[in-house]
Amino acid sequence: MTAATQALLQVRGLTKRFGGLTAVKDLDLDLHGGEIFGLIGPNGSGKSTAMKCIMGIERPSAGRVLFDGDDLAGLPAHRIARRGFGMVFQHSRPLNRQTVLENIMVALLPDSLRKVFSDHALAQHARQIAERVGLGGVLERKPPTLPFADLRRLELAKAIARNPRVVLVDEPFAGLTLAEVATFSALIRGFRDEGRAVLLVDHNVKSVSALVDRVLAMYLGEEICTGRADEVMKNETVRQVYLGGSIETAARPAADFAGKTPRLAVKNLSVHYGKAQALQDVSIHVHAGEFVSIVGLNGAGKTTLFNTISGLLPYAGTIERDGQALRGRTAAQIARGGIVQCPETRELFGEMTVRENLDLGGQHQQSAERERQLGWLLDLFPILRERAGQLAQTLSGGEQQMLAIARALMMKPDLLILDEPTLGLAPVILEQLSKALETLRQTTPLTVLLGEQNVTFALPHADRVYVLEHARIAWEGDPARFAQEAGADYL
Repeated sequence: MTAATQALLQVRGLTKRFGGLTAVKDLDLDLHGGEIFGLIGPNGSGKSTAMKCIMGIERPSAGRVLFDGDDLAGLPAHRIARRGFGMVFQHSRPLNRQTVLENIMVALLPDSLRKVFSDHALAQHARQIAERVGLGGVLERKPPTLPFADLRRLELAKAIARNPRVVLVDEPFAGLTLAEVATFSALIRGFRDEGRAVLLVDHNVKSVSALVDRVLAMYLGEEICTGRADEVMKNETVRQVYLGGSIETAARPAADFAGKTPRLAVKNLSVHYGKAQALQDVSIHVHAGEFVSIVGLNGAGKTTLFNTISGLLPYAGTIERDGQALRGRTAAQIARGGIVQCPETRELFGEMTVRENLDLGGQHQQSAERERQLGWLLDLFPILRERAGQLAQTLSGGEQQMLAIARALMMKPDLLILDEPTLGLAPVILEQLSKALETLRQTTPLTVLLGEQNVTFALPHADRVYVLEHARIAWEGDPARFAQEAGADYL
């Protein structure tokens, strides 16, 4: 390799272990000056851990991080930053008592202490950087008064203040509107045009793919493949990791809901986490007895939607159950009223037995009714009968998921919300869960709202499908239409 094509940053055999868990395994990548390189993969694939190891925020267990021929692996972050690295963190942590200009000036200071506010050249340089990222009009404002997008711009300004040769960007598009994504993409392209090497991680696969020169897809800490974004997204293994396999549908005959009040109606729902918009004007409806799937990649807003319906988050808009507004009701009142969520994190009581967890779910019922419901659920999930006296924390991941669903069903909900039930489960467990859901679908009047990234699990259990993309509903229809129209563009 000639000097002209020599990579500015070479990562070789990068490995990071947390106890018995290997988060990153033997990762190799090359990053060139004037290049934008993306890391993509589902939650838990190791993207952010790899970036933190490169930047020195995490100490690698093994491997090399070569910059201009020097191995930086294991050095603390401040020493790596001095060598020419800047990092744009996902969560902004500005100095809230200082102005935008003063925040950038602090980032410009050399390592030795000096007075900040008397250096005219320093202030002028800070103003130039602010103009570069679109903050020229808010120099005298303090961070708490800024909109979310300007806080992200401030992070960009701080990262490039010391003129780094390598810029690491973690989740640049999280919480941004589509218009803001376009603006930030242009800023990041500007870094490349200035000759910097840019390494970025984001859940928004489409935005990353449209921006990068090359992309590396990861899964469970390892590389799947590297190349141009369009080539990588066509890779069969990558598609299986994101989609779960081939798309099949099994919608029931369409029911006539004309004139009927939906069991659940969400209208123009908007949710913010601080200044970051997590949902924007989302409207969905679910009729009694329907199985509706909300599919979307990690970070699209599925969990936020479900938590809001369950009464856990403040919101703008309207949520109705059988025509009655839920605003003002607590999460407990909503659950007792028949809307029960099985969360992505399961939230089991680990030091209680399987039976005790189930009994908690049915504690509001009379004894005879509780025993009938319990017997039905143990028939639905036979493994739980065998594990009845076992502590929940000792169960396998699949068994814990079955217990979480069963505990939710012990409450005898009218509407069951399932958030990413397949996350991290082996294929044999997915098959068991699929059979249980199909039994519920065919033999009970239960209404189910299922959120999934794995569309090949979600679609066979769906009468209708919504696609949630970047905090908004991007598509709605029946599963067969999804396979024809939206499936090819899902990634």
